[in-house]
Amino acid sequence: MNLIKTAILAGALATMSVVSAVPANAQDTKIGFIVKQPEEPWFQDEWKFADQAAKEKGFTLVKIGAEDGEKLMSAIDNLGAQGAQGFIVCTPDVKLGPGIVAKAAANNLKMMTVDDRLVDAAGKPLEDVPHMGISATKIGEAVGQGIVDEMKARGWKPEEVGAIRVSYDQLPTAVDRVEGAISVLKANGFKAENIFPAPQAKTDTEAALNAATVVLNAHAGIKKWVAFGLNDEAVLGAVRATESVGIPADGVIGIGIGGADSAINEFKKPTATGFVGTVIISPKRHGYETATNMYEWVANDKQPEKLTLTSGALAKRDTFQQVRKELGIE
Repeated sequence: MNLIKTAILAGALATMSVVSAVPANAQDTKIGFIVKQPEEPWFQDEWKFADQAAKEKGFTLVKIGAEDGEKLMSAIDNLGAQGAQGFIVCTPDVKLGPGIVAKAAANNLKMMTVDDRLVDAAGKPLEDVPHMGISATKIGEAVGQGIVDEMKARGWKPEEVGAIRVSYDQLPTAVDRVEGAISVLKANGFKAENIFPAPQAKTDTEAALNAATVVLNAHAGIKKWVAFGLNDEAVLGAVRATESVGIPADGVIGIGIGGADSAINEFKKPTATGFVGTVIISPKRHGYETATNMYEWVANDKQPEKLTLTSGALAKRDTFQQVRKELGIE
């Protein structure tokens, strides 16, 4: 049975490389951009930059939010019915990989993934599907180094500090990011027993606040805290939790990932909070570049690289504008 499944998947992947006739001109090109959380600032920015690519190249961009597997499969069928030739997707569940590939092939659609990479039934990446993602471990390490540097600047001793590991372990990227941060903390003398898991039910600020509050209440004797997680929202939730239990801002070091509007708004507050930094990753590349790559694939038969990994840069309250400019966001 496994051999049959493997053969079916291989056939679907092979089909993807030959389907979708080249449109006569850019106006005939229609490309979908499907994201799992359309309300999140990161995905809004990806769409914004994908729109820029569509305007420059002259193709039609169809933006779709698909919060679960059923909506995603319906979205792919909808694109096929609209006469689209390809789509970019950030799936709500990476384990849907073989099904997504088969659905794309059935609708004669080229596809590539962004942010989260598809896996097969054994959990291995679908390497034949072009993907643009983030070097999650290295970005996590940048978070960890930022925390270590801030601790040293404040004269904090690792043994007196607690760490809130806010994460959504269902997502491999989330695990890689937090483990990257932890590896740097441990290498700089942080005690493993002082790192406390705060699992999120969802990847938003409210879920992070709830998870971090449980940790803080269980370890009320610790007065100095660091926090890290999947994204800015995770860390902002942890910072809000420290505020709710009366820990002052100078007793908290939170560094997020993403450089979302929520992080920038935090930096703009008149008084500094425990959210001291964010590793900004560029939604411009993930939106503009993937949309451009898909257009070139559809219109000019130029297939994208199988794997492109982007990195980020640490931004703080006094440096975020310059970092954003250097990354092409402003």
